[in-house]
Amino acid sequence: MSSPQDQLIAQIRAAISEALNIQFDGEIPLERPKNRDHGDYASSIALQLTKLAGKPPREIATSLQSALSTEPNISKVDIAGPGFINFTLNRASQAELVNTINKAGKTYGNGTSLSGKNFNVEFISANPTGPLHLGHTRWAAVGDVLARILTAAGANVTREFYINDRGVQMDLFGESVRAAALGKPVPEDGYQGDYIKDIAEHLIQQDAGILELPEAEQKIEFRERAYKWQLGDQQRVLKTFNTEFDVWFSERSLHESGAVEHGLDELKKKGHVFEADGATWLRTTDFGDDKDRVLLKADGTYTYFTSDTAYYINKRERGFDICIYLLGADHHGYVGRLKAVAQCNNDNPDNVEVLIGQMVKIMKNGEEVKLSKRAGTIITLEDIVEEVGVDAARYTLLRYPTDS
Repeated sequence: MSSPQDQLIAQIRAAISEALNIQFDGEIPLERPKNRDHGDYASSIALQLTKLAGKPPREIATSLQSALSTEPNISKVDIAGPGFINFTLNRASQAELVNTINKAGKTYGNGTSLSGKNFNVEFISANPTGPLHLGHTRWAAVGDVLARILTAAGANVTREFYINDRGVQMDLFGESVRAAALGKPVPEDGYQGDYIKDIAEHLIQQDAGILELPEAEQKIEFRERAYKWQLGDQQRVLKTFNTEFDVWFSERSLHESGAVEHGLDELKKKGHVFEADGATWLRTTDFGDDKDRVLLKADGTYTYFTSDTAYYINKRERGFDICIYLLGADHHGYVGRLKAVAQCNNDNPDNVEVLIGQMVKIMKNGEEVKLSKRAGTIITLEDIVEEVGVDAARYTLLRYPTDS
């Protein structure tokens, strides 16, 4: 059963064809009047049709009034001013809709328009180097709701969290926790804050023997155990926010499984890889990117972009038709880059959808509060839930466009 608004729009369109004998394919304006005494809905369609119908708007409105007054779901049609049309709906038909909604329960509004389509929605994808903060909270709400909407439209949806568990930041994280455990200064560019000390205390309580290990082994153990603890904490907190993931995908696994080399081989086969200055490049400029991208540096190490490329190919090989990425404004350059990767893989660029969101600001006494994970000045997802609750937090973060 369609909504009262959709039903009324369809009836107005039919009345235009029958009463005015014209074909109109444009959008039919319909809104709630500011004064409820003027009915349930109001439309300026008669004014919009003046040129097409070759008649004054009030004459058009009168013709539509005659055609629509007999509809069983409409109790009254009034004309106001130069040709505005006000509609009052039959209360019995509205009660019928309420009954339909009650019977359908959570499935009301579900459809089949995306049936058979496989969507991958990747969101949050935070580094496992600290608690989820305010910005992550926004993406948790937006990503979860987007996945629910796609599911309601009949799509097969996989919610995915990409774990950035490889690179220098992981070493710095491990060294920061180790320094806290040993009572030493945090390394340069390391992570600070009470949460680092909390992790160090937890690891020592769990196994004090870690302090007795040889230095090289100790560094590895602190990094790996701190990583495992922090990732588990992120997963725990997200559950309290009613946000669950189907797949937690490790960046390390791309390299350990050979997926990076496989992805590079696939792109070479498709003819978009070239060698220059001792490095291996992907010719993304052929598909609108502002510059070609390095995949393999002259020193034999892969770039972050190589992981991104291999990850996209991995998603496609897992059978996803559409890959949706929710990224912060600082990743705006990834839009063209990821679409170029799709085309280099001989895919339609529309297979990639990138949703860019602005940062969330905290204001105090009229001034923005500067937040930094590495400095330890953060407001966490858990803080927000404890302060205002899950529903209030989700609603507040969803009521504004992501680009604001």
